[in-house]
Amino acid sequence: MYYLGIDLGGTNIAVGVVSEDGTIINSCTTPTLSNRNFQEIIKDMANLSLKLLEDSNISLEYVASIGIGSPGVCNSDTGVIEYSNNLKLLNVPIKYELQRYINLPIYLENDANCAAYAESLVGAAKDYKSSITVTLGTGVGGGIIIDNKIVTGAFNRGGEIGHHIINVNGIECSCGNKGCWEAYASATALIRETKNVIKNFPNSKINELSQNNLDNITAKIVFDAADCGDDIAINILDNYYRYIGIGIANIINILEPMAVIIGGGISAQKDKLIIPVKKYIKEYIYDGNLKSEIKVAKLGNDAGIIGAALLGKKIKF
Repeated sequence: MYYLGIDLGGTNIAVGVVSEDGTIINSCTTPTLSNRNFQEIIKDMANLSLKLLEDSNISLEYVASIGIGSPGVCNSDTGVIEYSNNLKLLNVPIKYELQRYINLPIYLENDANCAAYAESLVGAAKDYKSSITVTLGTGVGGGIIIDNKIVTGAFNRGGEIGHHIINVNGIECSCGNKGCWEAYASATALIRETKNVIKNFPNSKINELSQNNLDNITAKIVFDAADCGDDIAINILDNYYRYIGIGIANIINILEPMAVIIGGGISAQKDKLIIPVKKYIKEYIYDGNLKSEIKVAKLGNDAGIIGAALLGKKIKF
C-alpha cells in the first residue's frame, strides 16, 4: 500500500506518494495562494493529490490513507485546523472537506510535529525512542516525540517550543509576545541582528558579500563571511549560537530526550552549527552533563511529506 502526505504551507502545497518504508515515490507542488478562501485551497489539495497518483500510475485503491501537515493548532481528533495565522485559517474542517473529493481515511497534524515524526521514524532520530526536532528557519518550530509517539498536549497546543520565553522584556515576536526563543534563534532573527550590527562596520565582509545592500543579507552570507575570517560575522554568530543553546538547554532540562535533532535551513551548516551550540548547551544545562545527542536532521524538506503520510500507519522500523 501507499500513503499520501500533504505538506500545507503558507507558500506552497506539497504532496507526495510515500511507500510502506517511508520513501517518497513521487511528489509535486503548487502555490498555496493563501489569501483565497479555504475551500479553494482544499480543492487544489485534492486535485494535486489525484493528479500525482495518475502521474505515478497508482490507483486510488492502493492508497491506504492521506495525512495532512499544517502550521498552527491542529485538532487531530476532529480533523479541524483550529487556528493558523500563517494561512489565515480559523476552525476549518479540513478532514471533512477533503473527504468530499477523496474518500479515504484522513489524518491531520501540525507540520512541525510531522517533520519530527518523520525524523523519528526514518531520519536522524530513528534509533531513539524519545527525541525533539527543532526547525530553525523563518521561525522556530518543533515537535516532541516520546515513546515513538507525537506529544501534542491536552488541548493540541503543546510543542510550540519556539514560543517559550527567554527574555520577558525582550524583542517582540511575530506571535505578539516579547522575548520568545523564535525572536532570537530563527534565521529571521540572525538576519535582523546582522543588519543592526553591520551599520556600524562598513568594512565587514558581510557588506561585500551583500553588495552593500542590507536587503541582500541572508543567513548564509553571515556564515560565509565568518568562514572568510570576518570578526564581525564571527561575533554575530557566536551570540546567535548562544541563544540557540539557551533554548535547547531549557528543553533538555524539562524533557531530557535521548536526542535533539536540528533541522530547517540553518541546519545546512552542520558541524559549524552543532559544535558551538553544544558548547552553550553544556553551559546552560542543569548540571553541565549533556547526555542527549545533538544531531542534524536528515530528511530536509521531505520531512513534512513523509511525516504526514505516515500518520496513518503504525510503523516499526
